[in-house]
Amino acid sequence: MAIATAPGKGGVGVVRFSFPSVSQFESFCLAFCGKLPQARTATLLTLRDFEQHAIDEGIALVFNAPASFTGEYVLEFQGHGGQAVLQGVMGHALSVARQLNIPLRHAMAGEFTQRAFLNDKLDLTQAEAVADLIDAGSVAAAKAAAASLSGVFSKQVNALADRIVHLRLLLEATLDFPEEEIEFLEKADAKGQLHHIMTIHRELLNAAQEGVKFRDGLQIVLVGEPNVGKSSLLNALAGEEIAIVSAVAGTTRDRIKQELNIRGIPLVLVDTAGLRHTVDEVEKIGIERTRKSVAEADLVLVLKDATLTSEDAFAQHLELPVHLPTLTVLNKIDLLAQPLAVTPGVQAVSAKSGQGLEALKDAILAKVGIAHTPDHGFMARQRHVDALHVCGQHLSTAHEFAKQDDRILDLFAEELRLAHDALGEITGRMLPDDLLGLIFSRFCIGK
Repeated sequence: MAIATAPGKGGVGVVRFSFPSVSQFESFCLAFCGKLPQARTATLLTLRDFEQHAIDEGIALVFNAPASFTGEYVLEFQGHGGQAVLQGVMGHALSVARQLNIPLRHAMAGEFTQRAFLNDKLDLTQAEAVADLIDAGSVAAAKAAAASLSGVFSKQVNALADRIVHLRLLLEATLDFPEEEIEFLEKADAKGQLHHIMTIHRELLNAAQEGVKFRDGLQIVLVGEPNVGKSSLLNALAGEEIAIVSAVAGTTRDRIKQELNIRGIPLVLVDTAGLRHTVDEVEKIGIERTRKSVAEADLVLVLKDATLTSEDAFAQHLELPVHLPTLTVLNKIDLLAQPLAVTPGVQAVSAKSGQGLEALKDAILAKVGIAHTPDHGFMARQRHVDALHVCGQHLSTAHEFAKQDDRILDLFAEELRLAHDALGEITGRMLPDDLLGLIFSRFCIGK
């Protein structure tokens, strides 16, 4: 059992119970509710203690197995949301269970969802989506998590797994008739099937990587020399005064982080100390932290002053990692007498007036590989991406073996088996118990 609503005062508080045994469930309901409520029908009742004093008045809802969230027999009592009231309900429930010798206990974190997974009500990606939906920080993120909860991601993983299984069965059958291997595989177009599987895998991997961005967000770092308008741009994108803006060079001496979202994608925007040669010890520390932020970034916005036409040595001492996506932004275009002609890959904005900010937002998403709107995506986790990478490695090895026809056909089949197992880790079909416990331990108690 557990309180399924958030801590604090509220109009409604929910206590949830789940029982694997129908006899224990019915005995508990009769003693706890005073009657056995009809399944899936809201039943108004007053909870009373053993001295018949009222504890709370509310609604009881019963869900019989297997047609419940956990797949077990579930009772939900929806009463008033005060913590004292809810603790009174929980205390009475434990007293009733002790009297009936029923082993009722407080649920562990995520245990209701874990039971739903173990009873095949959800696969693991759907179970994880429950927590992601609760934690979603934007409407778009909630839609992506809801898509995963409805099985969008799982269906694509299972469809890929089914194709691999089909090809595995073909190879296993061929191994039983070695004299016909080549002819049989050519007629079945085994290589063509593998090529199609690898194409589907790449598409799924790209979608999953995008789904991770929906969940974890992106770290965007603003870098540039002092007084190019980094703090002003941070404030403009955040829509509020987060950082101090001043004409004095070196105002920002430490990292300033602000969470926001662009087109529904969660971001962490980091304003950093201006990069320049300085003897100020505090400013030197800020510059070192700037370099650390750059190393951890998903994208670096290199901000420059559009009013300065002379080239400087900024790009030389910035020393950005080669693999790191960057976007050059020319600020202060509101101060120019003539419209600025920009080259492809460069964005012109005015942090002060807001000119060019919408185009900059689109350019940021394009630069980090967000190819479509969250309405058509799903939410994923890094472990899903890691498993898809492992799957892809085995598919690539299988492709190399496939080129050698029948000489190492058994190794071809083995690599397909390993690729299939990697997909099973995503949905929970092939998952160690210790990892399973770790995943559900991060849920809230009431789920």
